[in-house]
Amino acid sequence: MTPLAERIASLVEASGPIGVADYMMLCLFDPAYGYYATREPFGAQGDFTTAPEISQMFGELTGVWIYQAWQTVGAPSSVTIAEIGPGRGTLTKDILRTLGRLDPALTRSAHFALIETSPRLIEIQKQTLGGTNARITWHTSIETLPPAPLLLIGNELFDALPIRQYVKAASGWRERVVGLDKDKRLAFMAGPGAPDMALLPPDAADALEGAIVELAPARTALMETIAQRLADHGGAALFIDYGYAVPGIGDTLQAVRRHEYDEVLAHPGEADLTAHVDFAALTSVAHSHGLTASVTTQGDFLLRMGLLERAGALGANGGETLRDKLRAEVERLAGLGATGGMGELFKVLEVTTP
Repeated sequence: MTPLAERIASLVEASGPIGVADYMMLCLFDPAYGYYATREPFGAQGDFTTAPEISQMFGELTGVWIYQAWQTVGAPSSVTIAEIGPGRGTLTKDILRTLGRLDPALTRSAHFALIETSPRLIEIQKQTLGGTNARITWHTSIETLPPAPLLLIGNELFDALPIRQYVKAASGWRERVVGLDKDKRLAFMAGPGAPDMALLPPDAADALEGAIVELAPARTALMETIAQRLADHGGAALFIDYGYAVPGIGDTLQAVRRHEYDEVLAHPGEADLTAHVDFAALTSVAHSHGLTASVTTQGDFLLRMGLLERAGALGANGGETLRDKLRAEVERLAGLGATGGMGELFKVLEVTTP
């Protein structure tokens, strides 16, 4: 057992089983043993690789989207361009380089912000962005951003926010919890809590015993804050994550360790925990605040933004080795899952003020 597993087991033994959301919070954010507090998760030496680390083209095309969104909202000189959950800062670095080429005046006048809660990652981000001349500030919450139009980016943000799971038991739907089995090891089980049936998918009533439904109040709360901010001050937001466009029944909670899938309860604090994002729920929040919101696949979004043209431009004066590399990056970013691509599983939510 990992040190955090022992701690969770002691907690359960003393106070009873804990919900999946509490388990995720401990695994990811515990100050002493949590995943994001104790390790460098990104890249080949970590546990997973995100799109900005795969290719500079992802960040460049995101920068193009920001520039177009800025023009769409009236090109305000006082604008905040922010990334929430910025990882190592790679995406923001590529965005800054792209905006500097498109409109140097914008990079000089805009206020750039990174929203990050991890002191360790903030230091890494400062190193990544150390060579830029842009005005960059760090924030732990969206509430402290300047009161100005906001252009917000979030890549693989919502998947890491804790979810609650409910399992169909013989007695009906019950909250899924983490308890201890007969050998005092962590195990999933059905708890006493029942969900508000109005929040479950329409087909939940006919689900078979053992079926699982996921709800994500933490994601909804964050989206509420973002949507209210956009409604109050104007702007646009772009969120890229893996998930589904229509809510349904299924267990998507997963652990990744050393670039391989792991058992969710096997290595608490030493594996990344995520769950697929319900984009319909996020879209509903945006609409409730009078915002325009649309969902597409990452592949369609990047192709629309000019992925093939950018790859062609980068490879025009290079050799075959570079062109092969770019082709592989295009396939990884925009290809289908059958070929290892992210293009279909990953969705893109665009939110704008009308």
